[in-house]
Amino acid sequence: MSRLPPSPHPTRPALRFALGLLLVALGAAAFAIVFRAALSFVVHRLGNGPDVVSAARAAPVWLRLTAPAVGGLLAGTLGLWVARAPAGQGVADVMEAVVLGRVRLAMPVTLVKSLSSWLAIASGGSLGREGPLIQFGGALGKWLSDVLALSMKRTRVLIAAGTAAGFAAAYNTPLAAVLFVLEVVVGVAALDTVVPVLVATVAASALTRAVVGEGPIYGVRAFHLASPLELLWFAGLGVFVALGAQAFMRLLSFGEHLFRHPRLVMPWRSALGGLLAGALVAVLPEVAGNGYEPLNAILDGQYGLQGVLWLLLAKCVATTASVSSGSPGGVFTPTLLLGGGLGFLYAGLLGHAGASVAAAGGYALVGMAAATAATTHAPMMAAVMAFELSGDYAIALPLLLATAIATSVSRWLRPDSVYTAELRKRGVAWHLTLDGRKREEPSRS
Repeated sequence: MSRLPPSPHPTRPALRFALGLLLVALGAAAFAIVFRAALSFVVHRLGNGPDVVSAARAAPVWLRLTAPAVGGLLAGTLGLWVARAPAGQGVADVMEAVVLGRVRLAMPVTLVKSLSSWLAIASGGSLGREGPLIQFGGALGKWLSDVLALSMKRTRVLIAAGTAAGFAAAYNTPLAAVLFVLEVVVGVAALDTVVPVLVATVAASALTRAVVGEGPIYGVRAFHLASPLELLWFAGLGVFVALGAQAFMRLLSFGEHLFRHPRLVMPWRSALGGLLAGALVAVLPEVAGNGYEPLNAILDGQYGLQGVLWLLLAKCVATTASVSSGSPGGVFTPTLLLGGGLGFLYAGLLGHAGASVAAAGGYALVGMAAATAATTHAPMMAAVMAFELSGDYAIALPLLLATAIATSVSRWLRPDSVYTAELRKRGVAWHLTLDGRKREEPSRS
């Protein structure tokens, strides 16, 4: 009678997965620290300023104009190789990998795209740095799963955990990172995903805070309601910011259409986008970078209404020029600036109308969350993120109200979020049910 081969010990796959979970968290945090340190090094040594906006102010006009163009040219040159690679590297690809098990993430592609993004950002392009940090976490989860020979189920969970770790390392917001994966990527709070994501987020946040610092990246703030009736104004803010966020998303789509002209080929396409962004930076240096510095100034009330209006218009156009032309980078932080600026403008309009309102910085903070919710369709993540970014508990009720309304208005105007719209372009459409995200089957005529 033949004997069956011994079955593998049941704890060995679990131990390999636990090891992968620890490594993906620490790896994503380490990558974020190095990426940010390299950007700071260039700004300090070559730009002679503490941040990219200060460096842009100190630079001569010709350098403000040409540096983003050169960065776009270099980024576009690397982007030619990325475009030919069969593997994906964006948040939409992470969603496909986690939900459908269609894993197309590759570490070499992600590293090249991260370098491309770094060049575009370091040269003053109007891009967010969170994109490569989030994408690296997902790609690292896939690479570690291959090395550790994990099952497809555990591979999908490790990719989700790496994505959360990258998000947490980018913004120092562990709770929002968990909700980003649950609301945006997975679409449902499955326990098999929640626990590993929580563990990875804690480890990544602990390492990032040990190196970078523990405080909220936008500083601790204390805003308050002038009266309970002010919640009505914050409800209106949700509608106001949702309309602005929808206009920004349509501007990005219009920019993509313009830059897809047959005569505009890479890398000259991204160089042209960088040149357009550089022209705006030459006139308004605050446009350079991801928008962190001017957003802090808005929260502190350092701008007037006219200054914020011009800043938002220039930032939206510069970000569209940088992103739509093919320079890789995120729009998450520029969206925060858009929401913060719209909130500030909204408070100013209420004040001119004679309404009793609290500090305009509180409206800017809630506007940040509302814009994020409107573009991602993730209201809880957006509200919690704004809370973690500021450390202000008193603003919790306005945050929840404004993000819920902004999400509802945005979904009414456009069913797809900024991420699901990318999937729909590829022929992958989603609808959300109580069981999570489901792929829509193409209609048959």
